[in-house]
Amino acid sequence: MTTYGTGSRILVTGGAGLVGSHLVDALLAKGCDVTAVDNFVTGSKANLQPHERLTVVEADVTEGLPVGDEPFDAVLHFACPASPVDFATLPVEILRVDSVGTLHALDRALADGARFLMASTSEVYGDPLVHPQPESYWGNVNPIGVRSCYDEAKRFSEAAVAAYHRHKGLDAAIVRIFNTYGPRMRPDDGRVVPSFISQALAGEPLTIHGDGSQTRSLCYVDDLVAGLVLLLESGEYGPVNLGTEYELTVREMAEVILRLTGSSSAIEYTDRPSDDPERRRPDLTRARELLGYEPQVHYEAGLKTTIDDFVARRAAGKLTAP
Repeated sequence: MTTYGTGSRILVTGGAGLVGSHLVDALLAKGCDVTAVDNFVTGSKANLQPHERLTVVEADVTEGLPVGDEPFDAVLHFACPASPVDFATLPVEILRVDSVGTLHALDRALADGARFLMASTSEVYGDPLVHPQPESYWGNVNPIGVRSCYDEAKRFSEAAVAAYHRHKGLDAAIVRIFNTYGPRMRPDDGRVVPSFISQALAGEPLTIHGDGSQTRSLCYVDDLVAGLVLLLESGEYGPVNLGTEYELTVREMAEVILRLTGSSSAIEYTDRPSDDPERRRPDLTRARELLGYEPQVHYEAGLKTTIDDFVARRAAGKLTAP
């Protein structure tokens, strides 16, 4: 087990995204020197506040890592567009960042003798036939479907990490991240929480795909980041699921957000996208046993904080409704 803190040098790819930026904040709070790499295609420069121990590098990780020669103690690979709208507009970019980009990050970690943490996803389980989903489940993925650019790219990344771990001796870990939300979410990223909040605040109808009976398990970003740090410092390989077991239907999410925003928006139903998972909830047994992980933030408290963030950004003119 290694504790990362004062004097530790950590590289975070995708450091300006939702999860990446909150992870950068947590590492800075521990005293680490952090280099965040992002091309700002989906991440935001506003998510990274200036800090004496933070270096921000604007770069595309598929073209390499222009971060100097001084070795890092850990490389955390979080670069990748991760929202449903991105699957339609950036499919090739997603495939490249989680293939070529992953290999660049792995090579840097290997050269530096650094610990490597790969941000994988619950999407590797596809539309699961097993519920809840344990790490031993191999998944039910459509390899040529509309979501396949993301699902299969992450599965390739996991295979690459496994190969470097087994055959090159890389100290590596894989985390499978379930539905995460919180401040700094893009209002137009197509996921239910930011879409519903944006629509509710704008007085627009909340659009539900299908009949709204499909479920998601909402994990507040602070709980996820706490688990990421635990996994980073544990020395465990994984894969390890991180998320929460609060399983809500999409209809229930819409109703909670309407209540918390005080919005009088109506609910409208639209066609369900192809390969949209029916149920999604992690089996957290391994995270509890290996890491002592236990999410703390109730979904209503997390949603309230997220709504407050949307309201503040909207008032400042830094947020546009979809």
